[in-house]
Amino acid sequence: MSMMKRQLGTDGPQVSAIGLGCMSFAGFFGPTDEATSQDCLAAAVEHGIDFWDTSNVYGMGVSEQVIGRFLKGSDAQITLATKVGIIPGPPRRFDNTEDYIRSELDGSLSRLGRDRVELYYIHRRDPEVPVEQVAETMGKLIEEGLIGGWGLSEISPATLRQAHEVVPVRAVQNEYSLWSRQPELGLIRACEELGVAFVPFSPLARGMLGERPLDASGFREGDFRRANPRFTEPNLSHNQRAIAAFRAYVQGRGWSVSAAALAWILERSPNAIPIPGTRSRAHLEEWLGATKIRFTDAERAEIDRLLPPGFAHGDRYSYQQLVGVERYC
Repeated sequence: MSMMKRQLGTDGPQVSAIGLGCMSFAGFFGPTDEATSQDCLAAAVEHGIDFWDTSNVYGMGVSEQVIGRFLKGSDAQITLATKVGIIPGPPRRFDNTEDYIRSELDGSLSRLGRDRVELYYIHRRDPEVPVEQVAETMGKLIEEGLIGGWGLSEISPATLRQAHEVVPVRAVQNEYSLWSRQPELGLIRACEELGVAFVPFSPLARGMLGERPLDASGFREGDFRRANPRFTEPNLSHNQRAIAAFRAYVQGRGWSVSAAALAWILERSPNAIPIPGTRSRAHLEEWLGATKIRFTDAERAEIDRLLPPGFAHGDRYSYQQLVGVERYC
């Protein structure tokens, strides 16, 4: 099955308009198993989702290994993105030096079973290394054929412009969804002006924008959301009530909640390629109608009334989780 395509930057490949975030294969949102993860990847291939996103720190390589094992037994043509820059610790810190970037790329390529990746992100900026220097390092990796292009994550529009002047940036990955809208304050515009793909992560609000209300009491030990302000009381109850009204509205129109939420992102920018994450075939298949939804002006207005900018209670990260995120405006 094919899916609508979008270009990954000005010089990158055409990829599915909706990608697959593979962080959950490493257990960030609860336990999983190899068979379930492999089935999810098979479903992605079946439905034409050919842009997969991972990182060296998702399970300290587990997510990359799961993908590598799948691709070893498949002839699927997949555009891969992975990341570097976070050292989980403790203490958590960041490293954007050339030696570290090269060393971690070697490990990622080995786990993925590839000799290059199409997109290599700086996962978090290291304030000790100027972004221009990081761009030069990435430019060398491009020239050597080890990566197809480079990107940055959780950055400001100013950082994007600085980096792009040195070596063109292929993609920026920041959080963006109906409940996290900061990229509208300049980042989406900068991506469009520069021809950079905008890759929203957590486009389904870490599970809140699903078919059923999220049961936070079921969060297991190690689940990222247990320490997240939006998922703790009293914020959670407010957020659940607001999203319940949106859920009822879109389901009443015959759409799945996740498909409607992704369709909303797709129409915000022609450069947007959201990467919802899941470890479940069933959840993945709930997204598939997104590229076929076309909102009327009245529907857009109603969605904006139900979930206006800033409706969510609580910051999108805890204080500890915010370290390394560039905040602006």
